[in-house]
Amino acid sequence: MKTNTTPRRRALVVGLGVSGTASALRLHKASWDVVVLEKAAERRRGGYFLTLFGTGITAAERLGIEVPNRFSTDIAYYNVDRAGRRRRGMGFAEAVAGESRPVVRGDVEQAAFDALPEDVEIRYSSVPVALRQDAESVQVDIEDLAAGTVTTERFDLVVGADGLRSTVRRLAFGPDDGRIHRLGYMLAACALPGPVPGFRGTDGIIMSELGRSAWVFAFADRPPTVLFNYRTDDVDGEFTRPAIDSLRAAFGPEPAGATLGWLLDRFEQAPDHLFDTAEQVRLDTWHQGRVVLVGDSAWCLTLYSGMGASSGLAGADMLGTMLERYPGDVLRALRAWEEKLRPFIEFHQGSGMAMRKLFVPADRTEYGIRFVFDHVAGTTLGRTLLSEAEHRSKASRMKTIDIALT
Repeated sequence: MKTNTTPRRRALVVGLGVSGTASALRLHKASWDVVVLEKAAERRRGGYFLTLFGTGITAAERLGIEVPNRFSTDIAYYNVDRAGRRRRGMGFAEAVAGESRPVVRGDVEQAAFDALPEDVEIRYSSVPVALRQDAESVQVDIEDLAAGTVTTERFDLVVGADGLRSTVRRLAFGPDDGRIHRLGYMLAACALPGPVPGFRGTDGIIMSELGRSAWVFAFADRPPTVLFNYRTDDVDGEFTRPAIDSLRAAFGPEPAGATLGWLLDRFEQAPDHLFDTAEQVRLDTWHQGRVVLVGDSAWCLTLYSGMGASSGLAGADMLGTMLERYPGDVLRALRAWEEKLRPFIEFHQGSGMAMRKLFVPADRTEYGIRFVFDHVAGTTLGRTLLSEAEHRSKASRMKTIDIALT
């Protein structure tokens, strides 16, 4: 009886976020030995609000990831102003057909991590510092940041899932010049300690002004989170002072009022927060030889699209599918993966640019459109009509399709 001596293929995944953890899980299911590098000393938790739409939910279920559902029919959104006036509004998930799950990023990351088999090796405080490819493999120099040592290992595939400012992208594709596109908007987010005064815990809030906005996202079973957005002509300048100082300047000089003032104070006191710039990654190709980028490293849809986590899960799921379809030809599998996935991603990159106008109107025309939208959404009939129109839109359908079956 002959023994199968074919060596198992070995993959390196860089990044332990949504895309990286899902990629590691899917590659393991496809019978690869997987090593995961994470720059941080431990896995991150928490994070800002996101909605997982049908595309991501389907991929998660196929991967065995049990993402919690924090949706409740009791959640209601209100448009408010600084004077305290409020009017019923429409939430982000209400306009999309099919199932949607409002969660925080840590919910998805935790669920994906819980699904990982024990034999997936995770190395914290570790980063790649050099990649060298030949026809059969990728030689990777790996630095252990805690020990200060560098070792070299061979892999059949390297997956860069290390985010917007990806080290793998820089090592495999070269400098980021011309690849990262700043949109001219700042994002600031944190978890809130409890409901906004005067509102229920299941009430969401939208304060939309010219060039700036504040959104409070509500959940059924946990405190809400807040997201601030504002337009800037000097992104670099926003980082030259504490985040709260930039926020207060952006939302001034007018008096903040009770609600906005409370939100700004909570951001200042939060133990953890996000303060960053909205950017997209645009690449002509997402793979170089046996190195492939997934998620924000490859396309970064921005949170305005609402599809970052969903596209990361779906992209990882499809990557494993194509590697199984072409088991002896990694390069062919990567080409087929990108050819199938790219139209979907490019649509959502464009959709994200359009959705930005809803999140933070940049000029008086956009603000006028937002103003009309808010007033129509202020009535039950208006919300019904808007919801029906959005459910029929291509943007809504593209959030729910199973791209593995298209």
